[in-house]
Amino acid sequence: MLKRAIVLLSGGLDSATSAAIAIDAGYETRALSFRYGQKHAKELDIAQKLAPKLGIKEHYIIDVNLSLWGGSSLTDNSLSIPQDGVKPDEIPSTYVPGRNTVFISIALSLAEATQAEAIYLGINAIDYSGYPDCRPEYLQAFQQLANLSSKVGIEGKAPQLIAPLVTLSKVEIVKTAMALNVPIDETWSCYQGGETPCGVCDSCRIRDDALLKAGYKLGSI
Repeated sequence: MLKRAIVLLSGGLDSATSAAIAIDAGYETRALSFRYGQKHAKELDIAQKLAPKLGIKEHYIIDVNLSLWGGSSLTDNSLSIPQDGVKPDEIPSTYVPGRNTVFISIALSLAEATQAEAIYLGINAIDYSGYPDCRPEYLQAFQQLANLSSKVGIEGKAPQLIAPLVTLSKVEIVKTAMALNVPIDETWSCYQGGETPCGVCDSCRIRDDALLKAGYKLGSI
């Protein structure tokens, strides 16, 4: 029986690895990306290139402009992207209010409309920047909402929210990506919108450190 899944694909290493895991598990996948007013909109170009390389034939890019009200250094031009590293017990300015809640809600709509039984998310609760919507308890609560908020949920067939990387370290994520032949070199995790990764934002720091510790060298796949 054909299994279908929606994969949230940002263009970054984590989302690409999550998508590869879904495909490896035998799911026919559709990718979902968002243009939400992010400074690093380059990630969408990367996602478009990654999707077919991962074996994804259908890719939706949805406009939902969260920059209209700002509240994050990722979407507000008056705020600078932090470059001094992750601080313990502090949610950084790169947190985008309500972002994952909006994204998953739209993914649930797409999943129900296309009879997908799973939604794969690349969120991570270990080597992450302290975002509250990347925690297992957040996903558990959202799964309850999914079970209650839709026709398929009432029928006991709500899409399952699957976050295969949520308890992995970033090094483990890199090793998983390598094992699944994810084109790591072609993913984009930088919070800045330049031509090349800045190397100093939180996302770059976490990624580069993990690549080094995992023994990955550019062009090694």
